[in-house]
Amino acid sequence: MSPLLAKARPDGREIVDVTPERAGWTHVGFRALRLKAGESEAMDTGSRELCLVVLAGKVDVQAGTLSASALGTRAHVFDDRAPDAVYVPAGQKVVIRATSDAEVALCSAPCDDKPRAVRQLDPAAMRRSVRGQGSNTRYICDILPHDDPTAAHLLVVEVRTPAGHSSSYPPHKHDREAPPAETQLEETYYHRLNPPQGFAFQRVYTDDRSLDESMAVEDHDVVMVPRGYHPVVVPHGYDSYYLNVMAGPNRFWVFRNDPAHEWMLQAAQSSRG
Repeated sequence: MSPLLAKARPDGREIVDVTPERAGWTHVGFRALRLKAGESEAMDTGSRELCLVVLAGKVDVQAGTLSASALGTRAHVFDDRAPDAVYVPAGQKVVIRATSDAEVALCSAPCDDKPRAVRQLDPAAMRRSVRGQGSNTRYICDILPHDDPTAAHLLVVEVRTPAGHSSSYPPHKHDREAPPAETQLEETYYHRLNPPQGFAFQRVYTDDRSLDESMAVEDHDVVMVPRGYHPVVVPHGYDSYYLNVMAGPNRFWVFRNDPAHEWMLQAAQSSRG
């Protein structure tokens, strides 16, 4: 099995847990939890910041001065709507209590010493867009984008990709701190499939192929992207969802496409006249 693939636990409270130590990097941490109605999870953010995303179901959240009830906008990640989310800076206690069966993502990165506030992220204000065309079309929801000054390092985005389509494509990378051309960001992909018995494919590779891993990912698996290009392809019959968490030395997302495959973007522009 690839060292970049974190397999999901088939049952139990904790679905998957990727720490910086496990990933062998500095910034991104990711956990996914399944909570039954009435169950709670408590934590302290310590020196890290947290973006809590209610993927499915409903939860109550207490974090710092925030007390929010019945957060959750959808029954399933494939519902066509933005999620409820909460940003929590360093040094805060957080309690999550499920008011129905729920799935929650805990996205984290190092914080900084600037004053930052707990903030409930409004689904209605999240930027939603369509990216690509033809069999490269996918649907984006920016939960915590780089132009939102709320966070110190975290970027969080979710992507829905229809069956038979490619995503994160043409292949792109962001592993070199050389703005404005490219920035260095670690990244995790939390994959969901619909129907859940499906699978998708993800490749992570560098120009010199010193890293070249191809993985079959199943429902709830996480792929870690320390560097390199990282496209996803979804087979016929199964829709894909993934939640991306990115963080790096600076909170700015600029990527570089694989030059070998950039021709398709130029061809698409030419076809539009």
